[in-house]
Amino acid sequence: MTDSSRRRFFLEFGASLGAVTIAGGRSLAKAVPGTGSSSEARSPDPQRPSGPVDFRYSPPSGQTAICFPDDPHKGLVGEHGDLRYDHPGQYRDIDYFREIVEFSLMGEEANEVSRQWLEEPAIPIVHTLIDRPKATLELTAFATGLEAEGRVDNVILEVRPRSETTVHATPLVTLKTKSPVKVQVAGLASWVQLNSGEEPPFMMVDSTLAPGRNSEIRHQFLLKSGVAAGDRPSRYFLRFPRQNQSLAELRRGLENPVHVLEEARAYWRKWKPFGGEVSWKLPGRSGEFLVACARNIQQAREVKEGKITFQVGATVYRGLWIADGSFILEAARYLGYDAEAQQGLETTWSRQRPDGGVFAGGGEQHWKETGIALFTLVRQAELSQDWNYFRKMHPAILRAIDYIGRLRDKAKSEDSAMGRYGLLPRGFGDGGLGGIRSEFTNTLWTLAGLKAATEAAQRLGLADFGPARQLYRDLRTAFFAAAPQEMRRHPAGFEYLPMLMKEDPLWSAPDDWTRPRPQTAQWALSHSIYPGLVFEKDDPVVRGYLSLMQACAQEDVPAESGWLPHQGIWNYDAAFVAHVYLWAGVNDWARRTFTGFLNHASPLYCWREEQPVRGSLVADYVGDMPHNWASAECILYLRHRLALEDGQALRLLAGIGDAELADGEPMGVGQSPTRFGRIDLNLEPLDRGAGWSLKFKRDPGPEPASVQLPAMLGSRLRFSEAAGAQTRQEGNVILVAPSAASWQAIWKT
Repeated sequence: MTDSSRRRFFLEFGASLGAVTIAGGRSLAKAVPGTGSSSEARSPDPQRPSGPVDFRYSPPSGQTAICFPDDPHKGLVGEHGDLRYDHPGQYRDIDYFREIVEFSLMGEEANEVSRQWLEEPAIPIVHTLIDRPKATLELTAFATGLEAEGRVDNVILEVRPRSETTVHATPLVTLKTKSPVKVQVAGLASWVQLNSGEEPPFMMVDSTLAPGRNSEIRHQFLLKSGVAAGDRPSRYFLRFPRQNQSLAELRRGLENPVHVLEEARAYWRKWKPFGGEVSWKLPGRSGEFLVACARNIQQAREVKEGKITFQVGATVYRGLWIADGSFILEAARYLGYDAEAQQGLETTWSRQRPDGGVFAGGGEQHWKETGIALFTLVRQAELSQDWNYFRKMHPAILRAIDYIGRLRDKAKSEDSAMGRYGLLPRGFGDGGLGGIRSEFTNTLWTLAGLKAATEAAQRLGLADFGPARQLYRDLRTAFFAAAPQEMRRHPAGFEYLPMLMKEDPLWSAPDDWTRPRPQTAQWALSHSIYPGLVFEKDDPVVRGYLSLMQACAQEDVPAESGWLPHQGIWNYDAAFVAHVYLWAGVNDWARRTFTGFLNHASPLYCWREEQPVRGSLVADYVGDMPHNWASAECILYLRHRLALEDGQALRLLAGIGDAELADGEPMGVGQSPTRFGRIDLNLEPLDRGAGWSLKFKRDPGPEPASVQLPAMLGSRLRFSEAAGAQTRQEGNVILVAPSAASWQAIWKT
């Protein structure tokens, strides 16, 4: 898209279909609707405990994937246990599925979903429990890939009486499709064909189908009535072949649903969330989210043109996005997917055009994508400790930087503030900022990319980067001259930098409902602060950003910062903000915001891109689900609160406090990649609750300028001693000799 966001077009659509309130088989109370509104920016008290991760802000409308890693057959299970198939991709409504299959029982009463859960975070077998007055209907949805039959999605449908000894029930299956439908029966099995030809079955069941009420796009089928007892539920098995299999290939599996289900469980029990030598150890919800997010990312991946493509989602973002991909590839490295991440990086740079620009799903006037591609190239080389690909890409890098220089020259011919300031041309902001406008997001991300690329080239001694360094200095100087002139005063009394410049007519729209929110499109400023490191911590732009994010907080996260300008939450923007808080040392806000981010996930451990705040009567849903930029951000923050790379400083345990230590369980990472080499980090309690011990080891790599520890670990534990390295204290920080590769530190009460 050029004149509108890659996300903006979703706002005309959306769904609000039901409620999901159960995680992992554990019952949760339904969330209480909030009372926040767009006219009341409510800041949470950072001293108040951030509370548990209990999915209190889970979106009522949601879906999750049941497919395998790198699987092209990406069926989804909705919040009612329905199956959703064949979304056409970008530019279509988020709910535009060519086929939807719903499951119910005959009768007058409505279904009420009381529970939906995964068997385990690592096992995407989705159970949905539906209550009716006299019976419960449990749906178990899962994928299989048995050698004899290929890829099939499966649903086991079980009916149980609630209070009576037995109950008669007739299951009802509804197929929503615009394709012609033909039903065939042979013995005890029935199947449905689409397009009414001799095609392989779309659905096959172990029961005779009878027609129900039909319309042009809604076809209902009745399964054979059954008698369910408490110890003998009536059970039905439905199969959905995904590779055009024949009836003969499906019949054997149809006869043994228990065996088929066990095969699915066996596959996922063997599946590993981490690759190579990488290991993680996180207790409780943190560990659950880590594993589930690793699975989410693998399920969204796909092999295209012989290479792995890390895709954002399964529907509207089923493809390559430069911005999202940068963070997904970093998360892939943290998970140990080194070869796959390299393929993903090469896929990103395969999008470079002859003129040097690098573009994918964001559209051409998403100028920042070229800068993000530069940043990604550097970060991947740092994490792999292998600069050969960076050196190989030397000519491509120079072409990309030359393209950025020509963009800046183009801006000078524009009659806009962009050219007068010496920034990039008017462009597409994204994150709530649509159209081609005078804005800062493209310049900010480009500064981060130029900084990373030119500094890396200088360290490597690469030639021909003199003009690139000059371009970076000029663009940086221009930005820092423009920023003070574009600062605005917030009603709460602080100065902040909006991403939309003062000259834009949106600021003076007659209806204030249509004017930009102060926090609109601040996502690129987030990234230029961290991980881009364009600013110092005490810069007025950073101070204004932190105040702005606190002022707009609702439901423990920034609100109205994306495409839902009124009473909406851009879920993973909360993780961007949590990272900046963590980098800036505002740990209470970091913890609260990250916890709020987790609480906006569904109980199936995935996120919708944007959702309404509780109680909203004006907002809708935006974007894909599972959205794997969100999955990536979760993984990144979990690593960074243990080990955060702050330029040439390595800050350890920056995000560990009382809340993280409360369970008394060990945590750590093994062979986790950093720009300083791979690290092993193991934090564990001492005997009898006397304190905590950190064991640290760093493999060969560039030596950090400093290694930092907190002088206080939480509110009660004070740094006591270190073995294997010299230390000294400066204020609230313990500095460890950066040359020491292996040491142990202890905190005691």
